[in-house]
Amino acid sequence: MENMFRLMGSEDFSDRRRCIWVNGPIIVGAGPSGLATAACLREQGVPFVVLERAECIASLWQKRTYDRLKLHLPKKVCQLPKMPFPENYPEYPTKRQFIDYLESYANRFEITPQFNECVQSARYEETSGLWRIKTTSSGSEMEYICRWLVVATGENAERVVPEIDGLTTEFNGEVIHSCEYKSGEKYIGKSVLVVGCGNSGMEVSLDLANHNANPSMVVRSSVHVLPREIFGKSTFEISMMLMKWLPLWIVDKLLLILAWLILGNLTKCGLKRPEMGPMELKMVTGKTPVLDIGAVEKIKSGDVDIVPGIKRFSRGHVELVDGQKLDLDAVVLATGYRSNVPSWLQENDLFSKNGFPKSPFPNAWKGKSGLYAAGFTRKGLAGASADAANIAQDIGNVWREETKRQIMRTRVGHRRCISVA
Repeated sequence: MENMFRLMGSEDFSDRRRCIWVNGPIIVGAGPSGLATAACLREQGVPFVVLERAECIASLWQKRTYDRLKLHLPKKVCQLPKMPFPENYPEYPTKRQFIDYLESYANRFEITPQFNECVQSARYEETSGLWRIKTTSSGSEMEYICRWLVVATGENAERVVPEIDGLTTEFNGEVIHSCEYKSGEKYIGKSVLVVGCGNSGMEVSLDLANHNANPSMVVRSSVHVLPREIFGKSTFEISMMLMKWLPLWIVDKLLLILAWLILGNLTKCGLKRPEMGPMELKMVTGKTPVLDIGAVEKIKSGDVDIVPGIKRFSRGHVELVDGQKLDLDAVVLATGYRSNVPSWLQENDLFSKNGFPKSPFPNAWKGKSGLYAAGFTRKGLAGASADAANIAQDIGNVWREETKRQIMRTRVGHRRCISVA
């Protein structure tokens, strides 16, 4: 366990709690944000420890994503600091390619997380000026003590499962969250209701249609749908370029005109656009527009049905708010994720009750008392990389200054010993 040593309980195996001092920051989470922060700290020469509740890095990508998933944005805006994607990777790497990239990244920067360490609580102790992080692992308890704490558990730590009348008490078909969905192969010929119309809901519906299932997608509210590419160029890159030169409202107008030219009038398909433009909505609420990779075509052809909100479920059926009643074999809840930070972090300065930093980007990465947040900007992997660089630089500055002082004190002490001798 590099950069750590036990303070007590190292020989007493009957003691179920051990206390460990960490000589550097603790990073909670071994997803892309945690790995990026660790790599930047490594470059700064700062020791660290990464705690991860799963048994692997990037558990969201490895265990809770569907098979057809690809990065929605070009690889050059998704690469982590200090290491680009391999040149032979496609513009939009697959799930497996991204996982391979992350594993290579961890190996290159010698990042070896403490796996199966589930953080139960983290609190700052005013008297000592230290963080105390309590974890459990295979029934044993551990307490880590450190000066800096980096929260990198991400925006998508826990699934959101809505309460819908009859779903768990009366409906007798399969009910899964999109994080459990792998492929539409097992749903051939079956009627499946996809609840949610974000990127996950759209992709799951597309995948079901491609596997000859009969998907219906619940669209309760308005949604922005943009083509992933416009004239062969990433829509994201085009919007970022335009925002450097034009006001936000003009950028949104241009994007909507281009989307209409490419995708057509989606209101006729049951997809109503919000009044606020796509980029403004992203900046204000964090809600990302859907980047279409084929779902719109399936909706237009009737292979994916758009239905309104749900009234209630019954045995083998769902009743919609408009009175329709559909026969169903399965339900996929593409209802999103949430941060789990409030469940274990005992502080109310940096993070709000919803598990996101109170301050907006670009000032959301640093709190008080050595507390940092990586990957909560709602700006994807690029935002996480920016957080990682800022955090490592900030801790590195303090670390180097204190290291110099320690070297000076050691030299002074050595001179005194020589003079006394």
